[in-house]
Amino acid sequence: MEAIILAGGLGTRLRSVVSEVPKCMAPVDGKPFLGYLLDWLARYGISRVILSVGYLREVIFQYIASREWPFEVVFSVEETPLGTGGGIRLALQKCRENQVYVVNGDTFFPVELDRMPFSAPVTIALKPMHDFDRYGKVDFDGELVKGFHEKEPCQEGLVNGGIYALDRSQLDLCLMPARFSFENDVLRELAPVGQVAGWVHDGYFIDIGIPSDYEVAQRELPEAEAVLSASDRVMATTAETLFLDRDGVINRWLPGDYVRTWEDFHFLPGILSCLRRWSERFRHILVVSNQRGVAKGKVRPEDLEAIHGKMCDAIRSAGGRIDGIYVCTSLEEDDPFRKPQTGMFEAACRDFPDIRADRSVMLGDSESDMRFARNCGMEGILMETAALTLRFQGGASSDS
Repeated sequence: MEAIILAGGLGTRLRSVVSEVPKCMAPVDGKPFLGYLLDWLARYGISRVILSVGYLREVIFQYIASREWPFEVVFSVEETPLGTGGGIRLALQKCRENQVYVVNGDTFFPVELDRMPFSAPVTIALKPMHDFDRYGKVDFDGELVKGFHEKEPCQEGLVNGGIYALDRSQLDLCLMPARFSFENDVLRELAPVGQVAGWVHDGYFIDIGIPSDYEVAQRELPEAEAVLSASDRVMATTAETLFLDRDGVINRWLPGDYVRTWEDFHFLPGILSCLRRWSERFRHILVVSNQRGVAKGKVRPEDLEAIHGKMCDAIRSAGGRIDGIYVCTSLEEDDPFRKPQTGMFEAACRDFPDIRADRSVMLGDSESDMRFARNCGMEGILMETAALTLRFQGGASSDS
């Protein structure tokens, strides 16, 4: 499979914070934004990447040459700015296949490319959003994109996620001028005549085009990458049952504190999409979580139950599921039900008699979770989100 990354933009809105490199090379937690895009493409077996470059392209050349990539990388060079349409048309000349993905170089929307169809000349990955005004709303009938609205405040709707599946056997851009906008001059013309399909993906999304969102990306992108990396390892196992810690795996944990109400609960970026994939892959998905904040009087039992109810509702709405939740609220370190002791695993085995330790895997964010896995006789996979939280916020780990 081939993918084009549009990395030739001038990045004028980001100049106040990133001025010496092209926008796609803006550092995010010490790593170029482009690196996150390339690592995501590598997960889906992309064999060839065409980088459409222009402004400050030497920086991109140097970065690509600085490391090995699991795919061929070639460059399509814009000597003068050609707009998104002109950049795509020029890059398509470097492509060998009829079916090509196109990705914006300033947007991270890690859709499951192996699921995205080529069902029209252009298929757009659509992102559901709430309370937005930076993007125009897309009219979608469940199969075809019918039209596009200008940017205006919207309570909810679908937006263009900046990822396209192009079928070159059905899409001819040869008659377009040298410089043109793919969004305005192609998509807006093709949609009314049924030539633009849509594919909805409610996954993590961030556009670093403005300073405020670029700042948000400094924390969220490393977290999203940690989630995706852990998911790759989980999916590669032969396990039938998946055990999950809660804080630091499903939601962001609070250093030195507890998630006391639903307002304190924030899903880790990308985890809902992972849970949907895991729900198709595993027979059972079970949460095992130490919650001694209840015994300390920091969290009310009814609030803990409400948090878990809303958590499961949100996971179901995203297409995933949780089959059981086991918590230990005890303050005693040697309580048999408290991780790393095996009490919660044994309770799960009573509820689900087909569970076998040698066919189970534990995904956690702490050494206690890994010891729990070893004590139960199952494989343990460590998610690096706890270390990220400590680096960005500091503080001691909450007890999950």
